[in-house]
Amino acid sequence: MAFQKAVKGTALIGGGAIATVFGLSQFSQYRNKHGTLVHVQAAEALTVPKSKDFPTREQQILALQTTSEFDVLVIGGGATGCGCALDAATRGLKTALLERDDFSSGTSSRSTKLIHGGVRYLQKAIMNLDLEQYKIVKESLEERANLLEIAPHLSAPLPIMLPVYKWWQLPYYWFGIKLYDLVAGSQCLKSSYVLSKSRALELFPMLRKDDLVGAIVYYDGQHNDARMNLAIALTAARYGAATANYVEVLRLLKTADPAGGGKQRVCGVRCRDVLTGQEFDVKAKCVINATGPFTDSVRKMDDQEVPNICQPSAGVHIVMPGYYSPDNMGLLDPATSDGRVIFFLPWEKMTIAGTTDSPTDVTSHPIPTEEDINFILNEVRNYLSVDVEVRRGDVLAAWSGIRPLVTDPNSKDTQSISRNHVVTISDSGLVTIAGGKWTTYRSMAQDTIDAAVKAHGLKAGSSKTIGLQLQGAEEWSPTLYIRLVQDYGLESEVAQHLASTYGDKAFEVAKIAQVTGKRWPIVGKRLVSEFPYIEAEVVYGVKEYARTAVDIISRRTRLAFLNVQAAEEALPRIVDIMGKELNWSEQKKKEELEAARKFLYYEMGYKVKSDQLTHSSEISLSPSDIERYKKRFRMFDKEKKGFITILDVQRVLESISVQIAENTLHDILNEVDLNKNGQVELNEFLQLMSAIQKGHISGSRLAVLMKTAEENLRKRLVIPVDRSGGGL
Repeated sequence: MAFQKAVKGTALIGGGAIATVFGLSQFSQYRNKHGTLVHVQAAEALTVPKSKDFPTREQQILALQTTSEFDVLVIGGGATGCGCALDAATRGLKTALLERDDFSSGTSSRSTKLIHGGVRYLQKAIMNLDLEQYKIVKESLEERANLLEIAPHLSAPLPIMLPVYKWWQLPYYWFGIKLYDLVAGSQCLKSSYVLSKSRALELFPMLRKDDLVGAIVYYDGQHNDARMNLAIALTAARYGAATANYVEVLRLLKTADPAGGGKQRVCGVRCRDVLTGQEFDVKAKCVINATGPFTDSVRKMDDQEVPNICQPSAGVHIVMPGYYSPDNMGLLDPATSDGRVIFFLPWEKMTIAGTTDSPTDVTSHPIPTEEDINFILNEVRNYLSVDVEVRRGDVLAAWSGIRPLVTDPNSKDTQSISRNHVVTISDSGLVTIAGGKWTTYRSMAQDTIDAAVKAHGLKAGSSKTIGLQLQGAEEWSPTLYIRLVQDYGLESEVAQHLASTYGDKAFEVAKIAQVTGKRWPIVGKRLVSEFPYIEAEVVYGVKEYARTAVDIISRRTRLAFLNVQAAEEALPRIVDIMGKELNWSEQKKKEELEAARKFLYYEMGYKVKSDQLTHSSEISLSPSDIERYKKRFRMFDKEKKGFITILDVQRVLESISVQIAENTLHDILNEVDLNKNGQVELNEFLQLMSAIQKGHISGSRLAVLMKTAEENLRKRLVIPVDRSGGGL
């Protein structure tokens, strides 16, 4: 208690003036204008009917083709685009949405998974007396509260620890975090608090102890971003919006402006169904550009001479095993070696770390770089105990997302750019929404539709999305998973996963779950043993507009974001199930498998695994280790060929009465087979063992299998072949 009083006293002395002048006057001015919004349940005034279920994709395509004219046509199926479609549809506007890939396939699925106001934006607002930055924080905190309310199954409050290693920083950070609570006002999730060194280490035992003074814990929200995006899209569809993924806009359609003057007005788009190749026109009174990083490419469809307003920034994240962080406590590094902010958060029973912030080119397939991955790992090492070896091989997945920051085209420093959004309307009537952040998608959509209604004279009332519950939220409760266990015989872990992913729609997934043939669980065959995803989710994912294997592994489930090796292992079964649901030919199934593996290899960090092993070609093993590993290798290479194949491994396993499926053995060898010739050479094996010793590689199933086989040739024990949690 004395510790906390001392901190608070110092903070009041050092920060009282700023709190009085800025924190109160500007806070009151802005809150008086906007504070009542969060208390108005606009959804209660909603008169637009909602269908019991959403239409099929085929029905949506037909609606796009046969509707003579929509009021609003949204281009882009990310969080903002889907938010615009939901806002427009619930105002009674005839609405369409086109996405050339899958819903949330871009930036919206590659975030830090936080629903937050932005602590660093508040810091900038105070340091620079910047009212605009302050407004962003205030708006974000209001939207945070709303999002946690309308999708409680997909989101939850998360405590985040800010460790302090210098005494003077404690009052400084305490004041900043308390001001964050103050700005949130009645929407403050839970009050922040100060921890002593011993208490901080008790809650976050992996934390570096040396020079630790104490810590501050504050609360923000966390969510499943891709599933949240999908929930918005499905909710819009249930309110009548014709939403379709895999429909690409080829060009904008224009007609003469009724007002005269020789001007042209945007009146729709020419588009193509990517899956069938069919082209058709979609007419609309208003076209909205909500394409995130691709904002300028659509604007140039309207006017080739228009200057860029979007400066893309790449943010890389990595996923590590869950033992790197407590189950329910995140970590914030407020000042990294280069001034960036790093979050270290528990997510889906794993640990997510990121992000970086660097200028990039716009691409549909951003790739994480080794430099960014190592930057994050080095920052993580600075905050974790020396007892915790932070290994490169423990990176289970890595991805890059492109932030669509709004800036002056001549600006070069993306870190100083605001996340505020802008709505612009071109001379031809194209409405563009750009910038912003995940948390504020709803208010961005509201501002966009407000502008569209005004500019195009559309007949619509005010926004109805505050308090409007998203798909799965209506009948959800924290104990819903218990009914799934009791009524269907699902494993508790699987039931909890289904409840937190589908909300009250989890029962629909449970109903189609296959019988396992075991005493327990009764239903629910897992796609991979260590994750709670089940085969029924693939079938349900197809209903949710999934049309590729990548849709399933990355956005209907999050397997690719959690462990790329597990995702690759699940792919053959996923493709088989989707093939039956969508009537795929054998050739189509082969193409899907190859496309999904390419996605994992380049976009989810799998390539890094091969690169790590290649870069470790200098075998740094002691002579005794080399001899020991050669001896182990020769146990399998009886014919002294210099390499081993599946047949060699099968022969050794049969000699100790162990059977492993051939496809599993193929996967195990393929993890190490660098030149992909179907065999593992001695040099490749030595490179593997060297990389394992350095920590570049962990959890190699081949290494575990061969070591255990060597021991069991004498003991005749069963060999475990499950992944041991190792990564890329």
